[in-house]
Amino acid sequence: MSYPPRLYEGDTGEVSAHVRPGHQPPELVYPNGNRVSYLATGATTAGLFGLYKWEFSDAVSGPGAHFHRTIAESFYILTGEVKVYDGREWVTARPGDFLHVPPGGLHGFRNESGAEASMLLHFAPGAPREQYFEGLARLARGEEWSKEEYDAFMAEHDNHWVDSAD
Repeated sequence: MSYPPRLYEGDTGEVSAHVRPGHQPPELVYPNGNRVSYLATGATTAGLFGLYKWEFSDAVSGPGAHFHRTIAESFYILTGEVKVYDGREWVTARPGDFLHVPPGGLHGFRNESGAEASMLLHFAPGAPREQYFEGLARLARGEEWSKEEYDAFMAEHDNHWVDSAD
């Protein structure tokens, strides 16, 4: 394996780093108390990746089994316990545990512990997942969508649901 093609052709480097202070409030708070911080969006990384901090409240929540056709997704557990679906079974992941899912890989995640938990979500390339998260928040707040609207939203955001082995 070799390095990918150059993305920068300059000779001296440039001032382009971005710092997001850890005390900055999350960009999105769901009605159940879950919080999402947009650490690096596809827009801010020129489409290379997206990185989000997902903080679960103590409410049971999270998506069932699904896959994406256009993006890989990775999970790194920071605190608490998160159930992750690896395509075969639901596994309890704890701080320091990591799950990588290539495009097409079946996966899911949820907090069933009754306690708070947090993780990093990484998407590559950097799809506009914040639009997906915000749409889910509208649904959680009670916005009503027809089946056709829901299906179109999921297709637009490359979420393909499958029957889960719950």
